[in-house]
Amino acid sequence: MFLQIMQGKVKDPQLFQRQGEKWRSDIKPGAIGYLGSTTGVSADGTAVVLARFESADAASANSARPEQGVWWEQTAPAFDGEVTFIDCPTVDLIAGGGSDQAGFVQIMHGRAVNPDAMREAGESMEADLKATRPDVLGGFVGWHGDRQFTQAMYFTSEADARKAETTMADDPQIEEWGKMLDGEMEFVDIINPDYD
Repeated sequence: MFLQIMQGKVKDPQLFQRQGEKWRSDIKPGAIGYLGSTTGVSADGTAVVLARFESADAASANSARPEQGVWWEQTAPAFDGEVTFIDCPTVDLIAGGGSDQAGFVQIMHGRAVNPDAMREAGESMEADLKATRPDVLGGFVGWHGDRQFTQAMYFTSEADARKAETTMADDPQIEEWGKMLDGEMEFVDIINPDYD
């Protein structure tokens, strides 16, 4: 799987929503290798689109389509300032991947001290996660740039996720995982995400 991430501050939420609907109706049918996406806007107006493709070639072919270019020209005015685009050639699934049933998605951008060690730790934590966090429906981690990653976790609801967070505050596995971070993480919380 190949992951494309788009993120930016929205100044016109209505235009952003209309263009999302237009993409689903007019552009999506011709997107070869497109697997689906998660879209949402956080409380502070940060919009994120997580688009999944079968491969980097499929994502590139979609970006090169003339109709995709026209759509983006019409969508860009919805944003305030620059929009960040990130390509993730390596993607790790968590508990099978994301879920379209999630009522809350938390996106975390960070950098790993040692990506290989962090990936191994994530795999070892997965069994415990399934047993102790029924609020977690799945997720994935996209790797990009210089040891950078974007992790998306899919939860039953924000209330369930916040409640479970308090019970795991002193979990030694979480503490060890935190030591693998090179710097602070950026969080984007998406309530009522859209899927297609």
